[in-house]
Amino acid sequence: MKKDFAYHLTYFLVEYLPKRVGVSQNTIKAYRDVFSLLLHYISEEKGTSVAKITTKTLTAELITEFLLWLEQERGCSVSTRNQRLAAIQSFFKYLQLEGNLDELMEYQRVLGLPMKKAEKKTFNYFSPDGIKKLLEQPNTKTRNGRRDLVLLSVLYDTGARVQELVDLNIGDVRFTEPPTIRLVGKGNKARIVPIMGTTKSNLKMYLDELGNLPSEMPLFTNNSGKRLTRNGITYILDKYAEQARFGNESDVPRFVSPHVIRHSKAMHLLQAGVNLVYIRDLLGHVSVTTTEVYARADGKMKREALMKASAETADELAPWKQDADLMSWLKTLG
Repeated sequence: MKKDFAYHLTYFLVEYLPKRVGVSQNTIKAYRDVFSLLLHYISEEKGTSVAKITTKTLTAELITEFLLWLEQERGCSVSTRNQRLAAIQSFFKYLQLEGNLDELMEYQRVLGLPMKKAEKKTFNYFSPDGIKKLLEQPNTKTRNGRRDLVLLSVLYDTGARVQELVDLNIGDVRFTEPPTIRLVGKGNKARIVPIMGTTKSNLKMYLDELGNLPSEMPLFTNNSGKRLTRNGITYILDKYAEQARFGNESDVPRFVSPHVIRHSKAMHLLQAGVNLVYIRDLLGHVSVTTTEVYARADGKMKREALMKASAETADELAPWKQDADLMSWLKTLG
């Protein structure tokens, strides 16, 4: 029987990407989600049964229409649109090697679809006062409130990506001096990130409340005891950001996401006069060139004003008293 779309997509996700290319499970999940969207589009918008989809169905014209649908109907950004196209083109590069040679011309047409250029926009980030207001919102009289306060503190303190926070296990936390958290980022690359003394104290109280759980258990769970998802973390952040924004519109961005907290951490470190190399290591960037975006975004600010703002952040970061200086903490990165 001739191998076609269902076979190739399964082999691409299960064998080719993890075993031949060596990409991470998070990347595979992202690619899987792209093809789930594409199948939904073909089925619901084009009226073609999923069972009848073949590689010949995936023409350059159809992919172009799908990308337009993502932008116009689902409100995806140009960046997201380009990420979806990159995933699809990765599949077609695989098809060139493993697929039907009679369709090679169409494969080339799909691979020739251009990425869309987007106007570069400045990113959102919280002011120091905005972070303070955010961390004041969880009700620490409730179990979920205490979890949420620790979650938001760890998110900001480590500058973690949301998936890195999702993947955290209890065993990734170390309380011996200097206290650290192990994050696993893109490409399954792990990095050790120091945490502030107050974050250590509150994490310890949080884990003591959870009880003596195995190290492989997730650090943050929902009410069912299951690992919090990306959507769950985003929901928690949205809820408290909306509360913090009331009366503080200039300090709390209108549109927030876990990545906005990451941006905020980077900006506050830069404003403290921290070397870009340290910020690169904290965020897990491969190159300092990536980190330089923060310097470009904040280039007009005066150094003295930035260091003053950072000092105020260190004192007022959370509703508990800071017991460690930011610069002393950063020296442990070296």
